[in-house]
Amino acid sequence: QVQLVESGGGLVQAGGSLRLSCAASGRSFSAYIMGWFRQAPGKDREFVARISRSGSSTYYSDSVKGRFTISRDNAKLTVYLQMNTLKPDDTAVYYCAADSRNVGEYDYWGYWGQGTQVTVSS
Repeated sequence: QVQLVESGGGLVQAGGSLRLSCAASGRSFSAYIMGWFRQAPGKDREFVARISRSGSSTYYSDSVKGRFTISRDNAKLTVYLQMNTLKPDDTAVYYCAADSRNVGEYDYWGYWGQGTQVTVSS
């Protein structure tokens, strides 16, 4: 099993940047696909980004491609989401997720953090 704790959310003006972190505990962090999802008020949770076990492969939703970067440090058991050029539409609770299977954006992910709020003001 793996436990996930997000941090780094907050209030930022449009055009600004934030970096989210997700610290994992448990065994074999490098065996997990890691991802970020978000849920805005009144909307379904949506996929944001995914990173392979080694970190060599990444995938993004069209809405964040070119603005967000997912990365991981397996030695520190941490995955990051660098968010640049933020827009008010990026306002949501951001969740870190993990799974030991080869999951994609439409699959069920087995492990979730508690979420961190990101608010982008116009």
